[in-house]
Amino acid sequence: MVSTHDCTRYNSMMKQALERWLLNVWYGDGWLGKYLLLPLTGVFCLLSALNRQLQRRKQVKHAVPVIVVGNISVGGTGKTPLVIWLVEHLRAMGFKPGVVSRGYGVTLDKGGWRDVSANASASEVGDEPLLIVQRTNVSLVIGKDRNQAISRLLDQYACNIIVADDGLQHYRMGRDLEICVVDGQRRFGNGLCLPAGPLRESLSRLSACDVVAINGENMHMRGDTLVNLATGERKPLQTLTGQSVRVVTGIGNPQRFIHTLEQAGLQVEPCIYPDHHAFSGKELHFGDTRPILMTEKDAVKCRPFANRHCWYLPVEAALDAELTQTLLTHLQGFHHGQEIAGNSGLPRDQRAADL
Repeated sequence: MVSTHDCTRYNSMMKQALERWLLNVWYGDGWLGKYLLLPLTGVFCLLSALNRQLQRRKQVKHAVPVIVVGNISVGGTGKTPLVIWLVEHLRAMGFKPGVVSRGYGVTLDKGGWRDVSANASASEVGDEPLLIVQRTNVSLVIGKDRNQAISRLLDQYACNIIVADDGLQHYRMGRDLEICVVDGQRRFGNGLCLPAGPLRESLSRLSACDVVAINGENMHMRGDTLVNLATGERKPLQTLTGQSVRVVTGIGNPQRFIHTLEQAGLQVEPCIYPDHHAFSGKELHFGDTRPILMTEKDAVKCRPFANRHCWYLPVEAALDAELTQTLLTHLQGFHHGQEIAGNSGLPRDQRAADL
């Protein structure tokens, strides 16, 4: 008789195998898979175009500015650190920001939304929303319907500007500023849309975004201090230089994190799980005392059952001077609760319709 645990493990292995195959198709030399999937890409593009048209017809314009931080490719690009950067800078400018997010893999209440508190669990609200709240203590609501989540923020928390963590393709949500985050290492892979390629939308979509932040070029992730999940102890990453460590992670692009550790001189043994993996605690037990390193996104899920060998590396977005000034110029173009006409000369909904 096959146990539930065996089925779960088998499903996880199959998911990882599928992800590895797709990554080879998207970013490697998997040319055969690319051509086999091209007919499905045609169907995806057609359905996506129809969906965009339907959503735009029902687009909701909000009483406060809405800033969308998203991407056009699947996988991790660095959106969450940029959302945190925006929240901190908006506060410094006198705004009261709120954040909306989908809450990946979360089962929502009948109302369709949920407020996120810093003491919630990642299984209840999602790893990225929980991380944002724990880092910033911002008012954050998750929901499949972003417009409903925004209404909740305005009604209950009196926010006067909204940051949407992801949602670039959620066209029913009106927006006043679009920021697209690009992975500077993997970029756009083979340049094709799903499933033959990694793109949610074609590359032409970038020209309609107000700002393009490229992780690894005009934006970098900065962090050099490890934090122990069990004790809260902090120590420089460089103290592990030359040592062998295990990396346990379930994020969209683990190679960037692994590369950061290897650049610091660590000898890395990776233990990679699918993005948004629901850790159970068994993944952290190896029977020895070697350090176990993970990202902060992994840490919000692993903290309840972490042992003293578990450490995470917090990072923050560091923007170059030109990108910083571009973003601040856009932010300074907003009143507290109403939009000032942007430099485009066109309303956001009209600009979107021109794509």
